[in-house]
Amino acid sequence: MAQPSTEKHEMLEIEKVPEINAGIPVDPDEGLSDEEKKRIDGRLVWKLDIRLIPWLSLLFLAGFLDRTNVGNAKIEGLQQALHMTDGQYNASLSIFFISYALFEPLTNVLLKRVGPRIFIPSIIIAWVSPFYDRRKGWMSPLTNFSGLMAARWFLGLAEAGLPPGISYYLSCWYKRSEFGIRMAIFFSSAALAGSFGGLLAAAISKMDGVDDRPGWSWIFILEGLATVILGLLSFWVVVDFPDKAVFLSEDDKNRVLRRLALDQQSSAMHQEWSVKFLWASLKDWKTYTSVLIYMGAGGSLYAFALFLPTIIKEMGFTATTAQLLTVAPNAVAFPTTVLVGYIGDRTHARGMLNIMSSLIGMTGFCMLIAAKSAAIRYAGTFLGAMAIFPCVANSITWASNNVEGAYKRGITLGIMIGWGNLNGIVASNIYRAQDSPNFYLGHGVVLGYLTVCLFLGSVLQTVLLRIENRKRRSGERDVWIHGLNSEQIELLGDKQPGFIYTT
Repeated sequence: MAQPSTEKHEMLEIEKVPEINAGIPVDPDEGLSDEEKKRIDGRLVWKLDIRLIPWLSLLFLAGFLDRTNVGNAKIEGLQQALHMTDGQYNASLSIFFISYALFEPLTNVLLKRVGPRIFIPSIIIAWVSPFYDRRKGWMSPLTNFSGLMAARWFLGLAEAGLPPGISYYLSCWYKRSEFGIRMAIFFSSAALAGSFGGLLAAAISKMDGVDDRPGWSWIFILEGLATVILGLLSFWVVVDFPDKAVFLSEDDKNRVLRRLALDQQSSAMHQEWSVKFLWASLKDWKTYTSVLIYMGAGGSLYAFALFLPTIIKEMGFTATTAQLLTVAPNAVAFPTTVLVGYIGDRTHARGMLNIMSSLIGMTGFCMLIAAKSAAIRYAGTFLGAMAIFPCVANSITWASNNVEGAYKRGITLGIMIGWGNLNGIVASNIYRAQDSPNFYLGHGVVLGYLTVCLFLGSVLQTVLLRIENRKRRSGERDVWIHGLNSEQIELLGDKQPGFIYTT
């Protein structure tokens, strides 16, 4: 008889921690027909969708708008008004990503321990506090480079918990085959933020001179006040994890937890924190391939989102026209992102979708580099948007599908998204004024990021996951669970031999 491997003992040391509610909850629909169970399940998922997706998407839209509206403010005169050099402006973009990335890996632990109902609204209100003017009682007291740097640092610190937090939070409600489309809808709100950002900036900039404030200042004021209102309302709208969700009956709570357990997930259940979860994530090779994937997608995203108004303006358009022309590429990205999420849920071919998205994005940026016509270069921004936004959403879903365990998944998402967002520092400095109007350096770096996402991340992870799945299906990994009871096997999470990875 084969002896348990050393790797098995190592996994148990990592994963074997106290857990409550282990196992599959009692079925409240026992005795009903399959058709009746299907109807009840459909109504339950619809109830979750209505309560969770619209509001969380709105929060992410506000967050993405607040972090990228500095690009809209720039072409309305922010840089000149604050007497900043090009290097200082880029530094103000970079400092956001330093605090943002440094604190991101910690935030999902806080989310799990504090609870979403308190954590998410608190950080939303906190991220606009750096712009509050005590003398006038509202936002945007910015008068110089130092003030903008301080505000962007604290904005990054406060906003660090939102993208990985909501990504992890949503993964605790849905089956793996349902998560992609929800994540796509949630993340595509970032594309809508790009569209609304251009429209709002074009309209708000007309307030130039009101209360002796420039138009770019009103962009921060009005969008920031809207965010505060959303944050306050979130204390009543955002709910805790499924086992404590007050809008669900006890039977519905059991239904949610049961359907997750049958999907080989336990992330929504109570679990005591242990540093072993951190080591479990750091020792998992999937953490590092996911980091490479999100590094390529995230670096591309921030370069695109922060500088799209500038890229279009340097094609020969006025500031207002450039603001309006940012709307269409971002608007097209919204249905594309949702479509990719839908296809991913149906086919489970998330690796192939990432590969195709990367290739489309690379084509778009090649058009931006090589074309002389403003029309062709503008068309390239459409391909960029249609590729980058779906790739980011699909990458988060892919990682969530393949990491099991409450804290382990949260930590992995935090590390992955945190490192990806740290590349926003690079993205903030690659579109330099001296390189306009062609911006060969910036477009070339984005091409490099998409290449990393394609080959070092998506292709590599797809191949490795398929190899591992073949070993699990052939029984080569069954030795890992010899001598273990059902609870111990469940605690192995995605390391249990019956867990088949999404490729």
